[in-house]
Amino acid sequence: MTVPARRPEAVAVITGASRGIGAGVAQEFAAAGLRLGLCARTAPVLPDGPDVVARTLDVGDEEAVTAFCDEVAGRLGPIDIWINNAGLLGPVKPLRDTDPADIEPVLRVNVMGVIHGSRAFIRHRRSVGGGGVLLNISSGAAQQAPASWLSYGASKAAVNNLTNVIQVEEADTGLRAYAVAPGMMESGMQEQLRSTPESDFPGRQRFVDAKQQGRFNSPSWVAQHLLDVATGDARPPVVWRVPDEY
Repeated sequence: MTVPARRPEAVAVITGASRGIGAGVAQEFAAAGLRLGLCARTAPVLPDGPDVVARTLDVGDEEAVTAFCDEVAGRLGPIDIWINNAGLLGPVKPLRDTDPADIEPVLRVNVMGVIHGSRAFIRHRRSVGGGGVLLNISSGAAQQAPASWLSYGASKAAVNNLTNVIQVEEADTGLRAYAVAPGMMESGMQEQLRSTPESDFPGRQRFVDAKQQGRFNSPSWVAQHLLDVATGDARPPVVWRVPDEY
């Protein structure tokens, strides 16, 4: 895939940027010359510096997300791209055997965290004249019915819907909003799925096979597609999936 020249002055925020997809995309964006606002529950993959605002925070905390948005804009300038990536897998077992208290944190991070980030970014972009690109990380699980994966799949289905609504609401401002399924990537979530007993997760073997066969999208592959949408010419539908690299 040919990646167009980047605007070095572009500023991007990535939540959940301490490991997995978020960390990989952050490193690729930095290499492409973007300035970054990075946050996660633990230390982000890149340290705080002249071109990076790195903070530990909970995306379920609306005030913390809003303050982070203001700090990034104050230090680096208007935010062009916002990637809501922070997420939890949650319990992997049938609903009948799941404590509802274990589902609530998933919805708090995967849904309310996306809402908080999206709202902060939308309000910021309106204050600077509109435009901007919002990328909400979704999953193929949002459009399937994988047994024992209820909380994660339901949360990502909500992300797809709220992104569609945002695009309708903000179309007149020039904002482009997308819900992006990055495809299978090696991560802590993948490890959790592979280690779940098949009695709890009937679909476990699919993830074991993917690991054995190396059928994963790399962070650089996903980052290139996100960059092409955010700063290049790609214009996919609101809800879309990164093509398979393998």
